[in-house]
Amino acid sequence: MARVCQVTGKVPVTGHKVSHSNIKTKRRFLPNLQTKRFYLAEEDKWITLKLSTEGIRTINKRGLMPVVKELRAKGEKI
Repeated sequence: MARVCQVTGKVPVTGHKVSHSNIKTKRRFLPNLQTKRFYLAEEDKWITLKLSTEGIRTINKRGLMPVVKELRAKGEKI
């Protein structure tokens, strides 16, 4: 499965690992993804989302149902 946050859309980015002698080698910066289960009271069921920590904070702030409605409008299968 892809390393993509379902709410924020964060994906891995590339950059350089820089040694003490300033030698640069390619590396990937991965998003801090967590698999989290939420209870949808309106539909009386559990859903599992792959979220970055920023996505978890977004759900805490805006509420689960508005975020789920937005994801479904974008075509995400939940």
